[in-house]
Amino acid sequence: MKVIVTDEVAQEGLELLKQDPRVEMEVRLGLKKEELLNVIGDYDVIITRSGTTVDKDVLDAGKKLKMVARAGVGIDNVDVDYASSRGVIVVNAPFGNTNSAAEHAMALLLAFCRNITKANASLKSGEWKRAPFTGVELKGKTAGVIGLGKVGGRVATRLKAFECDVLACDPYIAVKRAHDLGVKLVSHDEIYKNCDIITLHTPLNDETRDMIGERELAMMKHGVILVNAARGGIINEAALLEGLKSGKVFGAAVDVWSEEPPKTEILKELIAQEKLVVTPHLGANTVEAQINVAVDVSKEILNYLDEMPLENAVNIPRFDMALMDQMRPFLNLMSVMCDLGIQLVDCNLEKVTFGYAGNIAHYDCTPLSVCGLTALLNRRVDQDVNMVNATLIAEQMGIVIEETKSTQTDAFSNLITLVIEGGGKRKLISGTLFEGEPRIVRLRDYAMDFAPAEHMLLLHYEDRPGMIGRIGTIMGQHDINIAAMNLGRREKKGEAMVILSLDSPVPQNVVDELRKATDASFVKALHMPTAKCNRGCGCGI
Repeated sequence: MKVIVTDEVAQEGLELLKQDPRVEMEVRLGLKKEELLNVIGDYDVIITRSGTTVDKDVLDAGKKLKMVARAGVGIDNVDVDYASSRGVIVVNAPFGNTNSAAEHAMALLLAFCRNITKANASLKSGEWKRAPFTGVELKGKTAGVIGLGKVGGRVATRLKAFECDVLACDPYIAVKRAHDLGVKLVSHDEIYKNCDIITLHTPLNDETRDMIGERELAMMKHGVILVNAARGGIINEAALLEGLKSGKVFGAAVDVWSEEPPKTEILKELIAQEKLVVTPHLGANTVEAQINVAVDVSKEILNYLDEMPLENAVNIPRFDMALMDQMRPFLNLMSVMCDLGIQLVDCNLEKVTFGYAGNIAHYDCTPLSVCGLTALLNRRVDQDVNMVNATLIAEQMGIVIEETKSTQTDAFSNLITLVIEGGGKRKLISGTLFEGEPRIVRLRDYAMDFAPAEHMLLLHYEDRPGMIGRIGTIMGQHDINIAAMNLGRREKKGEAMVILSLDSPVPQNVVDELRKATDASFVKALHMPTAKCNRGCGCGI
């Protein structure tokens, strides 16, 4: 196997490849794109960091490429979708910098609390001042950790070692993980109201962008300390600037920015604030982290050669194709069910059960379960999840996965049932195939029958005359067309469940209006991108 290394990668990792006689490796740094295009066709694997863009041109020129190995967490410089279409495996090293990121968050916090940066500059300038740099201790403070994943969990452990009382918020982590770490899971608002220190460890996505803004800052204690060593944009930087100016925020320590390098006037003014300790995105910049990621991707290359499972592949699964041919008609059904189910869950995931009944139970359903788990987790975690790493990630999150089978089923030749449990709540969805297309036939304990659509709305309310009319009127007033409606109920004038298939998404203000008009106990606008594609599984099969 021929391997080309195009960016600086720690030699400790590359040594693993050099020692294997099956690997012929060349290190060619600083190649211009045209030069890379001219040579990439000779190689089976390319090892990169952030300096090389592996785009369509490179992948097309790499006629022999079997793998792109990114020695780091991010894969923004790799066209993963096109690599998948070319059958090229993309691997990264999502865990190599975990400890470095956690330690950097603590370093930022301690540097702020003990005025390290100011005192250092003062002494180096020839001054000998002590009183201006009187600090504060961590002991006895209430610290809030938002995001209890691989980095947040380590930060929580270190805060406890400093004798902090630690609260944590992460709706996608099992309660067991919090118990194992010795921290208490609470809501976001409880974190904001009760904590002296708040540190962020979440991905940046639509849910977390500007997660902390004016409203959240207003809820916080006067004199709160904020730490962001996760992703720029989680804290609204204009709001943070105002919080520092007003004194509401005693101080902050920030490693990441919404624009890197920072160029806007707001960012420049924010960085210049006296009560702010800053670094230029150094969370992963340790010798150990760089060695770790190099070792991790080198091990993945050797795993590929040994035909072993790839723990950190981000796209291509490796299942027996004969088995996939048998299961392929059910992949879309499973992914659509999971896409629907995960949007109905507002608590910590603790257990997921995949049930198979009828003819399908005669087969090995593991690929379906892993595909479903992939669909669930891709809505919950920062890193890319695929059929190779989904089980490992679920285990790290403390989620129990079970599979049940029965060759007997009453009404359908094949039935898949998904049960999601957490926080004392239980969500059940059953589905089948009708002429090859997914159909949902049960939600909770309601018998239903509908084809999933890209845009849907689910309501629970007390069944009484005129409710359907109210819903239709409100949707019409907001120019939202109802394509289909399915109603489920157990008894007259009892609780009813209605699910609408729509031609367009439902804005939050319309959801709020519907809740008020129907006195609904549950209203949820659903976006189901998997319902509009041919297979939708996202598994790369």
